[in-house]
Amino acid sequence: MTPLLSLHAVHLSYGAMPVLRGVDFSMQAGELVGLIGPNGSGKSSLLRACTGRVPCTGHLAIHGIDPRTDPIAARMQLGYAVDPATLPDVLRGRQCIELVASIRQLDTLAIDQAEALANALDLMPWLDHDVGSYSLGTRQKLAVVLALLGSPPLLLLDEVLNGLDPLAAFTLKRILRERADAGSAVLLATHGLNVAEHFLDRAVLLLDGRIAADWPRAELDRLRRAEGGLEAAVVERLRALR
Repeated sequence: MTPLLSLHAVHLSYGAMPVLRGVDFSMQAGELVGLIGPNGSGKSSLLRACTGRVPCTGHLAIHGIDPRTDPIAARMQLGYAVDPATLPDVLRGRQCIELVASIRQLDTLAIDQAEALANALDLMPWLDHDVGSYSLGTRQKLAVVLALLGSPPLLLLDEVLNGLDPLAAFTLKRILRERADAGSAVLLATHGLNVAEHFLDRAVLLLDGRIAADWPRAELDRLRRAEGGLEAAVVERLRALR
């Protein structure tokens, strides 16, 4: 079965500074995976590389499509939650949804589904306001709605739980679980080890631009029962690098 996301020997540098150092990683349909690691470990860069937005070397494919050589076809397969700060201040939330739907060639049913998602996240009252008036949490909700628009097979989400109130965070986790159960592959970069330990199917630890550990659900369940849990396992890996 062709993985929804496949990386092999992926390297990425910003100028002379290496950020990703030979990453090998893949995801199948139906997986809900957490990408964890400290600041500067390369999590955001890895997600951007997957979209084809930053140059990298090595094998990279989204459902068999290389986003560097066929970016339009690859991006039709994925939903990427952009940095909330980059959302256009001058557009209203509803206009953002309609614009992205137009770019992805989606019909009115997809827009209706996006509005239902916005309603679940308590975003509806803001859709007819300029994005420039949004709080960080409200921007984050809109970024998520845009990423999930049209139910793409692959979702790439970077710290999307940050800034959300507890109810919205709970609702979003339920929605992501439903998307994975329906066959999407969800890659969530997060600092929340509790989220990774108790909510995800799999946790992948990125350290210094390399995959340092890959814990499946069975191992996460074992760590949850062990003293210190996933946090202790991550700290142990960090200490091993010193």
